[in-house]
Amino acid sequence: MSDATKDADHTGDGTRAVRAGLPEPVKHEPTLPGPVFAAHFHLPGEVTGPYTYGRDDNPTWTLLERAIGELEAPGRDDVETLVFASGMAAISSVLFSQLRAGDAVVLPSDGYQALPLVRAQLESYGIEVRTAPTGGDAQLEVIAGARLLWIESPSNPGLDVCDIRRLVEAAHAQGALVAVDNTLATPLGQRPLELGADFSVASGTKQLTGHGDVLLGYVAGRTGEAMAAVRRWRKIVGAISGPMEAWLAHRSIATLQLRVDRQNATALAVAEALRRRPEVSGLRYPGLPDDPAHKVAAQQMRRYGCVVSFTLPTRARAERFLEALRLVEDATSFGGVRSTAERRGRWGGDAVEEGFIRMSVGAEDPEDLVADVLRALDVSVE
Repeated sequence: MSDATKDADHTGDGTRAVRAGLPEPVKHEPTLPGPVFAAHFHLPGEVTGPYTYGRDDNPTWTLLERAIGELEAPGRDDVETLVFASGMAAISSVLFSQLRAGDAVVLPSDGYQALPLVRAQLESYGIEVRTAPTGGDAQLEVIAGARLLWIESPSNPGLDVCDIRRLVEAAHAQGALVAVDNTLATPLGQRPLELGADFSVASGTKQLTGHGDVLLGYVAGRTGEAMAAVRRWRKIVGAISGPMEAWLAHRSIATLQLRVDRQNATALAVAEALRRRPEVSGLRYPGLPDDPAHKVAAQQMRRYGCVVSFTLPTRARAERFLEALRLVEDATSFGGVRSTAERRGRWGGDAVEEGFIRMSVGAEDPEDLVADVLRALDVSVE
């Protein structure tokens, strides 16, 4: 990373990730304290202090929230981070804490497959839901009068990108809040709060923790009324992370920069190999110079992610390809150190062709992974 891309405090991403959220050193105490398992805390007399009851707060959450905040908004002390039991818990906390009956919200029409479920629930509460694709900043066309704009960039699974700064400026000009789903990018790839967004929301289940063994979500935003409402929603709903999950997540963040750089570089290598295959169509990876999203992505992203998407001619060909892979697991989710891929259409809910593949590139040796993908393409021919 060049000096120009480092932050004002001259701390690189690797240094920050390794040290993020650590408490001040105390002699004979661990560098990262173990998880605190407590439903309640000693509380004589008046209610004071940060820890009173296990649904409200926990010391293990505190350290993790501090760590994520240091990655999402380094050098800022006006940003608050809250962790949740899952990415959907985090998403729900923003939508349902900020919107009321009669409000309008703009969602991406090509976003995460659970958003149609969210839409149905919002509409049942009397909230108007408008949708538009991510690409081409199309959400601008339906933003008038909305209370909240929800951006997913890059989008999942199509990997389209929008100009976050442009959408934020337009939304704020008419009094709307902006939330950005930053799951695919991670804080090392993109910092929505620096681009002007009010909330950066993500599933920590994915690349942030990166080992496929933790369910987690978080919301980061400027301290104030909006984040207070998110915190209140977490308290009411009880969508809290377990202490063990929070501790595992914090431990995993220490290797985030190592994992992200390896996975992103290999994803580019896989995409470059796929572009030379005639049976592959619709190849998307924002890091490819000729990808439709590359120009905008290069202006706001520092890394392009570990997910590559492409389409094979038929459902049968896609299934044979997945079965032939030896180093890539047929599984959902993304961002883990072990590569995964799936025929996304098997779930329904995504507007993709039957042969559409979403591949999450792991930390295997690039040469081995590329060879496995190309071999699987070869043997999957009828």
